[in-house]
Amino acid sequence: MNEQLQLFLNETKYLVEEHLIESIKALQAPASLKDAMIYSLKAGGKRIRPLLLLATLQGFNQPVEKGLDVACSIEMIHTYSLIHDDLPAMDDDDLRRGKPTNHKVFGEATAILAGDALLTHSFERMSMVDLPPAQVIRLIRELSIASGPIGMIGGQVLDMEGEDRALTLEELSSIHEHKTGDLLSYSIVAGAIIAGAKEVDIFHLRHFAYDLGLLFQIKDDLLDIEGDEALIGKPVGSDSENNKSTYPHLLGVDGARTKLDEHYRFALSSLEKVKMDTEYLELLTTYIMERNH
Repeated sequence: MNEQLQLFLNETKYLVEEHLIESIKALQAPASLKDAMIYSLKAGGKRIRPLLLLATLQGFNQPVEKGLDVACSIEMIHTYSLIHDDLPAMDDDDLRRGKPTNHKVFGEATAILAGDALLTHSFERMSMVDLPPAQVIRLIRELSIASGPIGMIGGQVLDMEGEDRALTLEELSSIHEHKTGDLLSYSIVAGAIIAGAKEVDIFHLRHFAYDLGLLFQIKDDLLDIEGDEALIGKPVGSDSENNKSTYPHLLGVDGARTKLDEHYRFALSSLEKVKMDTEYLELLTTYIMERNH
């Protein structure tokens, strides 16, 4: 990995994780609930979404501290979705990032409530952001859309309904555009909104984020076949065992790699049209494409 990007990732990841945990510890809430919330927040992960937001802010020459609350709100929503995805009623997973899933440690009821608490607390944090009211309202509205019924949750429903049947490439792309891509896209757009970017730049960043989201998912699908179980933190081949449609399943491994390259080129092409320093976003895009977990 590029040394400059590694330094940025390490510094900003530390800031995000410290801010995340402190915000939960400060809550006047039952200790058992806070323990469950913190358990999943500390379970690891690349913090890709917060890092994309902070890299976008940096590209517009804004201090990363300006976006910390929003970045943490996004990570809370992402974490709540993982807690709920792992439940017996959903994916029924025992491990997440190499550790027992939340419901295996705290029980199903507490896991559900921990997810609910992360979701609702994320919007409380968003409402307290020190920005002009119009910007705060826009950030909250766009996050609601990205994570709600026409965004991440809708994508999850489509994913569940697509199990045990053959999907077209268009159907599969639509699922991942919403299930994975919308929250990734929001992270980038939120950074631009906080920075006060022009609408034309936000437009091109949305196009960049669309391809980045699909690139992220295709890479995940390939890692499920080719990845190192110790690095991924869960058994490889689980998608095939669960009879889920994936890009390698529809296109073959070589075809999926070709599609990965295509979205990578499209993403960088959109980024070239944005009037900002795109260095960290370009490096992050390459990192996402080349990651091994």
